[in-house]
Amino acid sequence: MTDDGFTPDEARLLGPLLDAIIPPSHDGRLPAAGSLGLLDALATRIRATPMLQPVVEYGLGALAAAAAARNPDGWPALTPAERTAVLAEFAAADQFFMPAFLFVVYAAYYEHPRVVTALGLEPRPPHPQGYAMDADDDLDALLARVRARGAIHRG
Repeated sequence: MTDDGFTPDEARLLGPLLDAIIPPSHDGRLPAAGSLGLLDALATRIRATPMLQPVVEYGLGALAAAAAARNPDGWPALTPAERTAVLAEFAAADQFFMPAFLFVVYAAYYEHPRVVTALGLEPRPPHPQGYAMDADDDLDALLARVRARGAIHRG
């Protein structure tokens, strides 16, 4: 990963990798992650957490090597079933890359406007408009336990 994003080899691997991680929903309502152009969002998140960069570089390199062992043309040349198999084998043997990478991917995916809209929400920040509460949500009842606890801050 370069300072301004992913290397060309990483970028070629990432689109199909994201599709393998989050494929489109069966009903077509939710898009595949690779179709959303998440590379900039992923790069921004990884840059914001510097300890992720070497983990992501290692993981993408290891996945590229595993894919090349199956097909000399690498990850993009694998069938979807082969990609899933390589990903499953790698995830079973790896304890660092997959949890960190999945967190970054899921966060970027579920913040994307197309996904937010497909989930029936407005693709906007929650404030200043806020979100309407259900009529049966009694705010006073929800906060009663908190208020009954009293002040717990140090003075």
